[in-house]
Amino acid sequence: MNDMTEGYHFNVMRRAIDLIDQGGESMSLEDLARAMDMSPAHFQRLFTKWAGVSPKKYQQYLTLGHAKALLHDHFTTLETSNSVGLSGSGRLHDLFLRWEAMSPGEYARKGAGLTIYWGWFDSPFGLSLVMGTEKGICGIGFASETGEEWAMQDLVSRWPKATFVEDPMFLRPWVLAAYQTDSAALDKTPLYMIGSPLQIKVWEALMRIPSGQVSTYSEIAQSIGMPRAVRAVGTAVGRNPVSWLIPCHRALRKSGALGGYHWGLPVKRCLLAYEGARADAE
Repeated sequence: MNDMTEGYHFNVMRRAIDLIDQGGESMSLEDLARAMDMSPAHFQRLFTKWAGVSPKKYQQYLTLGHAKALLHDHFTTLETSNSVGLSGSGRLHDLFLRWEAMSPGEYARKGAGLTIYWGWFDSPFGLSLVMGTEKGICGIGFASETGEEWAMQDLVSRWPKATFVEDPMFLRPWVLAAYQTDSAALDKTPLYMIGSPLQIKVWEALMRIPSGQVSTYSEIAQSIGMPRAVRAVGTAVGRNPVSWLIPCHRALRKSGALGGYHWGLPVKRCLLAYEGARADAE
């Protein structure tokens, strides 16, 4: 993975979102490329390489109304998701072969006795802060909207009694596998989920939503046997510390609204567009 190229791609995506939101949904390829200070040919190559589809097609995935289309065309019920769409080799992080959850007692100690390694990595979605223990990745945050300082404080505050050690080389093999587009590589990316029992249940449900698909907060609540606890489930979704790999961006409101996203709604839109475009391209 070329870190500089990945970061550049995300910056282009972010600028494209702003242009589209300003009324550019119907812009031609030439006009959109000109507004981005790029040649149409270069713009076409960049988008196709990053998203798997043409810029014109990708515009559809970045629009504000795309969430409603996702709910209509790509909604999944979690009861059946284990048998639908999980075997395709091109899918992103649909199957985790190795993950482990911290015990409730360990969680209550707020990270006491735990060493957490951290480092900054560029990703297809901008600069990311990755944290992990000896057992696997326990945190991924995106800093493009929140800023680096806020992202660091946010993840550190979740395990205030842990010992934090900067060691990107320790994490690098897992991170490189995590950001690959081949789901077969993800057996090299173990997860270590640190949360309350309710949070762990919700995060497990999120991992059953296939790439390119979405579900709703109420559907997630139903799937974990707590249909009346939609608000609590929404809070647990928002507290997910491992963005991208535990795909909280795939949870939408029943109305088709995006809902919230801890690391900024433009990032959520890019995540959904990236997955949707690649899934449809298959």
